This record gives sequence, C-alpha cells and structure tokens, in this order.
Amino acid sequence: MAMVWRVLLLWLWVCIWLPAQAQGDLVVSRRDALTQETKEALGTRSIKKRAANAANVEVYSVRVACTVTSRFAHTVMTSKSLNNANASQEIFFEVELPKTAFITNFSMEMYGEVYAGEVKEKEEAKKQYDKAVSSGQTAGLVKASGRKMEKFSVSVNIAAKSSVTFILTYEELLQRKLGQYEILTRVKIKQPVQDFQILADIYEPHGITFAEVLATFLTNELLPLVEKTVTDTTAHISFSPTVEQQRCSGCEGSIINGDFIIKYDVKRDESLGEVQIVNGYFVHFFSPPDLARVPKNVVFVIDRSGSMGGTKIEQTRDAMVAILQDLHEEDHFAIVLFDDKVIPWKDSLTKATTENVAEAILYVRKLKESGSTNINDAVLRAVSMLMGERQDKKLPERSADMIILLTDGMPNHGVSDTSKIQDNVHSAIGGKMSLYCLGFGNDVDYSFLDVMCRQNKGLARRIFEGSDVVIQLKGFYKEVSSPLLLKVELLYPDNSVDFLTKTHHSQLFNGSEIVVAGQLSENYLDNFLVEVLAHGPEEDFHGQGKASVVDWHTMYPEKEYIFGNFTQRLWAYLTIQQLLEKSDIGTQQAKDSATAKALVMSLRYSFVTPLTSMVVTKPETEDGAGDYLIADKLTEDQRQKAERRHGFSSATAASSRSTSDVDGDPHFMIELLDRDDALCFNINDKPGTIFNLVRDAKSGFLVNGQIIGKKKVDPDANVNTYFGRFGISHQKLGVMLEVSTQDISVFHQGKQVKLVWSDTASLKDTHMDLRLTNNSSLIVTLRHSVKFMVIRHTKVWKRRHDQQDYLGFYTLDSHHLSASVHGLLGQFYHGVEFEVTDLRPGEVQENLDATMYVKGQTLNVTRQWQKNFSRDVNNGESIPCWFVSNEGRGLIDGTASDYTVSSLFLTV
Repeated sequence: MAMVWRVLLLWLWVCIWLPAQAQGDLVVSRRDALTQETKEALGTRSIKKRAANAANVEVYSVRVACTVTSRFAHTVMTSKSLNNANASQEIFFEVELPKTAFITNFSMEMYGEVYAGEVKEKEEAKKQYDKAVSSGQTAGLVKASGRKMEKFSVSVNIAAKSSVTFILTYEELLQRKLGQYEILTRVKIKQPVQDFQILADIYEPHGITFAEVLATFLTNELLPLVEKTVTDTTAHISFSPTVEQQRCSGCEGSIINGDFIIKYDVKRDESLGEVQIVNGYFVHFFSPPDLARVPKNVVFVIDRSGSMGGTKIEQTRDAMVAILQDLHEEDHFAIVLFDDKVIPWKDSLTKATTENVAEAILYVRKLKESGSTNINDAVLRAVSMLMGERQDKKLPERSADMIILLTDGMPNHGVSDTSKIQDNVHSAIGGKMSLYCLGFGNDVDYSFLDVMCRQNKGLARRIFEGSDVVIQLKGFYKEVSSPLLLKVELLYPDNSVDFLTKTHHSQLFNGSEIVVAGQLSENYLDNFLVEVLAHGPEEDFHGQGKASVVDWHTMYPEKEYIFGNFTQRLWAYLTIQQLLEKSDIGTQQAKDSATAKALVMSLRYSFVTPLTSMVVTKPETEDGAGDYLIADKLTEDQRQKAERRHGFSSATAASSRSTSDVDGDPHFMIELLDRDDALCFNINDKPGTIFNLVRDAKSGFLVNGQIIGKKKVDPDANVNTYFGRFGISHQKLGVMLEVSTQDISVFHQGKQVKLVWSDTASLKDTHMDLRLTNNSSLIVTLRHSVKFMVIRHTKVWKRRHDQQDYLGFYTLDSHHLSASVHGLLGQFYHGVEFEVTDLRPGEVQENLDATMYVKGQTLNVTRQWQKNFSRDVNNGESIPCWFVSNEGRGLIDGTASDYTVSSLFLTV
C-alpha cells in the first residue's frame, strides 16, 4: 500500500489572514494587530501603529499554476490584494514550499513598479543583510517548517487605495516513489476570494497511465468543480470555485481549507527508458517495466543505548516486527544490537524463512535499553558479517548487500571521533555494500550520518519523534527493500554528449526511477544511441539501441513557450543537487571544486540553493529607506540546528505537530498545525466516569476529567454528557487544581486559593501563572512544562427553560512535555501521521467520506466541522476535521475504557 506522505510531494501552502487571530500563510493583516507569538514566528519588528482596519484589505485574486514537463515542475503562485482603507497598511505574504525545491523568482508589483529578487552568492547577500540589520531594517528569511517544508515570508506597506501583486516561482524535478509522482497544493482561505484558481498542466510525451485528483475539503457540491481532461500525453486539471461556492455553510469564512492532490504515472513499455532532447540538452528516464526483484542481504544495526529508553525502544520494536515480516524467503538477514557493547543475534546471516523470521521477532520483542553508544564497532561488525558470508559464498551471487543503522545519539563509547568513524567504515566497506542510516530524534548528529552514508552508496533519513515513528521507519524500509537492478551503468556516445550528470547507480529500486541529463555536442542528433548495463537477479541486463526522441513541436503544437528550455533547467537542477552532495565528500580539493561549480551554476540559472540567496529590495516608506528580504535555502543540518536553537523537539518541528483539545458533548479534536488539518472523535460514557486525558510520568503532569450528564434527561433520547470537573496536577512543581463548573481550587506551596468563575483574578509566582478572565476562561502556564486553557460554557435551551454548564480543556503549548506523554489527549501532543485516500460522497449529502490509514489501521472517516473556542470564547471557530467513529477506536491507543480512573487525581 503506497502511503501518500511517502511520495515526494510538490508542496504549496496558500493561506489568507484577514483578522489578526487567523493563522495561515498568505497573510493580510495590520502589523500591530498581530499576536506576540506571530510576531516572533514571522521575525517582525515593532513599527508605529497604523490607524487602518485590517478588514479593509481585500484579497481579490489567488492563483496557483503548476506546469509539469517530463517530470520537471514549474510552479507559480500569484496573489493580488487591495488596501481599501484610508491609511497605509502592512500586508504579509507567506508560502510553504518543499525543501527539495529551488526558488527561482520572487517579485512584488505596486505603484506601477516591479520589485524583483536577485540571486546572489550567500556571503554577498549576508553582508547586505547584516547592513540592513545594523541600520534598523528587517530582513525576512526562509525558515524551516516541519519535516518537509520551508516557509518563505515577506511583508510590504501598501498605501491607501493601492494594490500589490506577489509572485513566487519555484522549480523541482519530481521524484518517482512507490510507483507514482505527486503534486500537492495546500490551501487555507479564511475568506472567499473573487478570483481563486488552481491549475495544473502535465505534459508527458511517452504517455500517461493515470492521473487522479482528490482534496480533503471537497464536498459533494465542490466535486463537480474539479475539471480533469486526460489524453494520451497530457493532463489538464483545474479547480475554480466561485465566491459563493467557497463559502462555508454553518461556519464563518471559506470551506477551502486543506490539501489538493494530483497523482500520476507514465507509461513504461521500453526497456531502454525514455529520452527527451530539446534545444541542445537531453534527459534520460530509466525505469523498465516487469523486472524481478533482486534478493537482499541486510544487517539491521539497532541502537539500544540508554537514550533509546521509553517510547523510542517500544516504537523500534514495533517497526522491526513489521519490517521482519516483510522479508522475502530468498532474502538473508542479521540483527546487531549495540550500546557500549555489540550484541549480534546470531554470528552469521540467516535465510528469511518463516521459522527464522518468527524466531527473530521473538528476539526483537525483548529489546531493552542500557549503556552508552558505540556506533563504530557496531557498524564494523555488520560489515565483517557481510564480508565473511560473501567470502564463504553463503550468499546468492546476484544479491544486494546493505546495512541499515538506527541510532538516536552521538557516539560516546569506543571511537567517538565522527571523522574517524567515517574513515573506518568507508575503508571497511570498500564500495562493496550500501549503508543506510536512520537518525532518531533531534539529539543525533545527522550531518555525520548523512556524510557516512553518501560515502558508502547509501542515504540517511531523519526519523522524527512522535506517534508515527513506526510509519516513518516502515516507509523508509519500503523504499529500499526491493532492489530490481544492481550496478546500473548508463552509457552515451562519447563524442556527442558532455557535462553528464551521474551515470552510475548502485541500485534501481522498485517504484523508483533513474534520471540522467546532459548537454549535446550538436543541437540535434539523428542517431543518439543509448546503452544500459546492470546486474539482474538471474542474468545481466543489457539494453542498447537508438533513443526514441519525441518531436515536441509536432506533439504539442503552439506550446513551445512551455517546453522551450525545460531540459536545460532540469539538467542544471540535477547537476547542482549532485554537486552539493559531493561538496562534503572526498578530498578537500574535490569538495572545493564541487562547491565552486555548484555556486556558478546556481547563479547562472538563478536558483536559491544553500550557496546562494535571493535579495529583494522593498520600496521606501515614510519611515525611510526600503527594507531587504533575503530568501535562503537551508541544509538539513541547518534545519536541525534551528530546531535545537528554538527549543523544539523533533516532533514539535515535524509536520505532524499538533494540539489536542476536548469540549462539548464531549468532542475530542487533534489539530495538526503544520498540515492545517484535524482529527476528531467523541466518547460517551455514563455520568461520573473519570477519564485520564494527559499523563507525563517524567514531569508528573496529570489531567483527568469527570463526565456529567444533563440536568433534565429525556428517557427516550440519547444521554448527552459533558466534562464537568477536571483534576490537574504537576508533581514536580507542587501544583494542583480542581476545576468544576462552580469554582476553581488552587493548591500550591502549602496554600489553597478558591476562585469562582465570576472572579477576574491573577496568580503568579516562579512556577505558575494563572489568569481567570471574561467570566468564562482560565489560562494556566506552568513553567517549562505546559500551557492550557479551561473554558466554562453555559448552554441554554430556551424552549425547555433549561441550561447546562460544562467545561472544555484546550492545550495551548505542550512541546516541553516528554515523548512518553500519553492519555486520551496527551498521546497526540507529539503528532500523529496519517494518510487519507479514496475520498467519496458520504451517506449524509453534505459530508465527505474517506479511508484513513493511521497507526497501522484502516478506518472509514467522515469530514465534519467541530467548534474550537480557544480563540473565540463566546462564538467559537468552526474547524474541519476527519471524524473517527466508534469512540476513536483505531486512532487512540487501545479503547476508551483503558483510560478510565477511579479518582480525579489518580493515573491509569
């Protein structure tokens, strides 16, 4: 089953901010109306207040246009806004794009002028940035955002009755993973837009096998608005709802909130693959059909040091069980555990028979943590095992040798110098096997693992702490578990090509694709020969012949403006990516040479890469000279350091970062902040039942909630229940709160304070900040731990002259809590990874049904709306969410009854 999130995504996140409290990416707001948290997130500075009202800003056009030409995607996002106010206002623009894409252009059009970005060498741009900062000006930067995204942001002051147009362009070569390409546009429109459009045009001259469209926000009414036209070699998709169609029935704002996804693949009926030649450059896509898999010999090297304790070791056990079950009988495998010692399961590799796999599963289920971290000896032991088996001819001659290392920390036992470990491993492997590394959490030295893998024909991947670790580990394994060809060599006429990208590849994996590009010595070749050599499972693969070259002018008449130089830019993109990979491998001379070449090409083709920055000079304002916007490209190492610097755990910085709340009858909701999506479920039980909502054994933080029923019960109707009492405690800080619908009792430092909801009160000391406001909301911040809100509601039924008081609990900040935090809400504090597919009309006309894959379960879910009162205590904000029925079964760990406790301050 292909997981949506494991396919390389072409991301774009578009959002609109009209009121100051709204959240999103295309921001329209008064600068002074922003919250402090938003100011910090956007890196804004203090400016004098504007008199205008942000609601007077009209975003009248948002367009996203993506053109894919033989896998090379060119995306343009355009937004137009008008300041209807009688005074100037600051307007924000933000967009999230994939970290693998290169920004190629950004411009702002205003007052008849175009302010365009200029790509410069990073050091030169940094001098300009430093000068701007020293003179009191600000510089907007691209920042890491989650696991796969980065956020581009800029703001500009617009005069009264004036408009501004923002245009951002980026390019990327789509990678084929698990048998498909994917384009994803993320949109969050707070208010309907007069001209809203998503367009995608796909040109694949070799033929398109399928093209699918789905979106998380598509209702039955919106489904017919998606127009899809697919011919043999083209696909055109458009989505352009009117203002009325964008409106949300039953809630304020727009229904356009979620992911718009396009999946497709191409025909593969030739063993030599597909070659495109345009304007003196060629690109060769190689992924022949109907190949048998090559057996693999894999040694799993698993860190079991003390830092792997708790949830990490549990998740590793679960992932290893699933991975072992996926082995084929012709595969061979071994398991090496390590802390300060190296402990192999067996002294040699074992054939993956049913009996051997079952025995290995029993072994990994007993995996426990202890000791320090000796990476050097563990990896060398794995190399020695594979080398020995090869020398003794105990492994199939035509099989792939690989090591998969999972570690969460720094080497601190035995050889601890990372450069020395890299040298030792590189020397021992000698190019005879591939090394894959999985860096677990944010304490691992990812750059060390990344370089070590690239030195040894493999790759590294960060594994983010969170509830979806098992999915991450299984997903990575699935990508590399089925090699089809080994030692793949792609050959071209020596006298006809130049400046080739990488032509030798260690493996071709199932569902992937090898891409080679280069420059032709002549603009057109009548006899362009291609030869491919590789090792298959039983015999050598040898393909040779004249490349089938498409006449683009004939196939796509009047479309030259689309494909004019795509092969050249694709070649440049791929060349730069491969040069950057070489820039920290080999001799110092080789590193310097690769870096210099990558810089020259980045500047020539105006790509924002880790070596360049895009500088935009903003127009002057009444405050003085114009500011500078500087857009950077972060490396994975820089992203990780930024996360550490801002105090985020890996899960907090991940795409599944979330908040978890409960309110109403009672409705549980998990808002996934970086995906702009939400999950929800209800739990009903008899009045008096107490549920554990949050428990963190490491800090001693606990939240339990007791169910109450309606005052007047209709014997023929369903019993409505609510939360009427919360018990909240923090053992280490010595804080205890009992919150009911009548009053609030605070126990701290041997003292008790009793408050009633009609009070307006504030309690503050070293460890706790408590504020009771608005006759309905209680906000508590516990130092270096958690921030939460409790809201008291009064629901009135006028016809029955009846009312019901009940409570809601909202988590505002939980990133300081440990990875082992649990409970009905707490288990989601570090996110949850899920996939939604098969969107279809629901049983209820206005709702959408779908299939969700989460925590190894397949669930039927329904698109619904739930109220969140944390930002608007009186009216609430309607949030779309995927509703999981049957009391959240399959989404929550275990069942709801597993979370019941006997007392308000007891753990499960």
